Amino acid sequence: MKTCRCLALVLSALMSLSTQANEPQLSDLRSMELTSINGSVVSFADAKLRVYCVLGTECPVSRFYAARLDELSKQYADQGVRFVGIYPNMHDSEADVQKFMKELSVSFPQFHDTRQTVARQLRATRVPEVFLLDAEGEICYSGRVDDQYAPGVKRSAANTHHLKNAIDAVLAGKKPVESRAEAMGCLITFEKPAATVPATVITYCKTIAPLFNEHCVECHRKGEIGTFDITNYDEVRGWSEMIVEVVEQKRMPPWHADPKFGEFKNQRHMPYSALAVLKEWVQAGMPYGDKADLPPPLKFVDGWRLDKEPELIVPMRDKPYTIPASGSVDYQYFVVDPKITEDRWVASAQIVPGNPSVVHHAIVFVRPPDGVDFSGIGWLTAYVPGQRATIFPPGFARKIPAGSKLVFQMHYTPNGQEQTDATQIGMTFMNPNEVTHEVFTMVGIDQEFEIPPGEANHVVTSSVNRLPHDGVLLAVSPHMHLRGKSFEMVAVAGRNSAGEDRSTLLKVPQYDFNWQHTYEFAEPLRFSELKSLELTTTFDNSKGNPFNPAPEEYVVWGDQTWEEMSVAFLEVAKPLKRDSAPMELANTPAVVKTTSKEMDDPTAGQTRYADEFLAKFDSNRDGAVVVAEVPRIVKDYSFSRIDADGNGSITRDELIVAARTKRGK
Repeated sequence: MKTCRCLALVLSALMSLSTQANEPQLSDLRSMELTSINGSVVSFADAKLRVYCVLGTECPVSRFYAARLDELSKQYADQGVRFVGIYPNMHDSEADVQKFMKELSVSFPQFHDTRQTVARQLRATRVPEVFLLDAEGEICYSGRVDDQYAPGVKRSAANTHHLKNAIDAVLAGKKPVESRAEAMGCLITFEKPAATVPATVITYCKTIAPLFNEHCVECHRKGEIGTFDITNYDEVRGWSEMIVEVVEQKRMPPWHADPKFGEFKNQRHMPYSALAVLKEWVQAGMPYGDKADLPPPLKFVDGWRLDKEPELIVPMRDKPYTIPASGSVDYQYFVVDPKITEDRWVASAQIVPGNPSVVHHAIVFVRPPDGVDFSGIGWLTAYVPGQRATIFPPGFARKIPAGSKLVFQMHYTPNGQEQTDATQIGMTFMNPNEVTHEVFTMVGIDQEFEIPPGEANHVVTSSVNRLPHDGVLLAVSPHMHLRGKSFEMVAVAGRNSAGEDRSTLLKVPQYDFNWQHTYEFAEPLRFSELKSLELTTTFDNSKGNPFNPAPEEYVVWGDQTWEEMSVAFLEVAKPLKRDSAPMELANTPAVVKTTSKEMDDPTAGQTRYADEFLAKFDSNRDGAVVVAEVPRIVKDYSFSRIDADGNGSITRDELIVAARTKRGK
């Protein structure tokens, strides 16, 4: 009895596509034999079941699942289940397929579908996409392998093993619970017959290449983090449908700030008019045009992208760190002695990952010696894909006290193949006599939240109340994990006759954990007329969140991606000395106008800081805070500085002294 849906075949159109000797000449997959790239004939004559695995060598989702498919092929080989890989992408060469097999240890047969014949018969749309056929050639299941990975989504483990469940069911003589689960990978671009495409004057050379130069080439070029080289026309043709999709869905260029609030000097945006041009070109069959119309290649600086060659390069460790092929990796912390024997002022800094394919993000903190006068939490710089190097305005620099250690916080994401990484940081320095403003990082944080199961809009609020009166805000970096949904930062002024003044500085309506931007304000924002900053983070712990690893669980603060954080890192600068030349702020927008008791009476701010610290972290209300009561970010980067007597307990008096030291009083 037939238990699976029939495979539709379109015979005449497909016969005309097969012209090469190793292309399938038969129109019926029931009897089709394929010649693998190694020259062997792939026959399914004795197979109980066959699995066509439609793959692509460059798609990160496809690369992730290659090893898993190989494991399944070996697991079911003795039960008569045969696997074959199908490669229909027009930019995948036979050499690419062979390299793919070698790198990812794929042992089952692979077929280079150069005419896209098999992919068309299967009606495949994406890579990876799998098709399970019974002995009669009928499709019993098609779609994704499991639900662990998709573009922008990577759970710590799969919740549903779609392909495996289908194989087990059919081997047991049952109908699979589901016959289709939508594939979640990279779109396949199929060759369009010339007679079917509309005419257009848009060509790659004259229109599309300049568009890509403006919006895409920075990351999508050889040796960079982009999945493919967008300067290569053959590559672009193969990725064209996927390019349209990610631009249309605003996944690319990566930028998540609401344009109605704030102006940022590092913002990325592709206008709708550019998308319309791109779509017309793809629909017209991606014409190349006249090579003479190509714009000159953009010039990029490889390696370090600082204002000059780094004066100090510090690796995270002496030997590379090994990242496993799969699973999850706890945040890794590497403490390094940069051997700085005198105070140094950092003018620019850049983290260069040793292996961008597995470095999700990296942060380097300064850990000063105990008792040293030091501002902020010690943030030095960060790396996330696509983010530029940190280069401060003239006269602005960040202090590294003599004897400080550097702490590398590394977040790795396995990519299906064991990897190693040797990340490093490079810095340039400023003469102390040239420093007019000290840059440091403040943090807005709440770690007392608990997100209920299934809650789609759980709101967590926090505020930063102790702002340096003479300082400015340069940038903000929101940070949440996989349940992070949105972020908003509002400037608040004191009450006047009209009430409290509020102004939205940044709104991120769709936070994306994979793109943790630092939003750099086009003009620094003055604190002199500001009372506080209010931060609102919203979390989605529902099943409707495709990133959610476990919607049925309560979620609290934690370092790992299946836990959560509610943090905003604020890049702040203030005059190094009160008698130093003030920063020119004539065109700098004042946030709102207010007066504050803390500005007139510094001791009020110091006692408020102490009381707020105790209220937040003194969980047993004994009047002191011990290490076990604070989050890691406080423990690692400020606890020992506040704990003046080193007894492992912070008192109110120590907090007041620490606040006074930070204000230079």
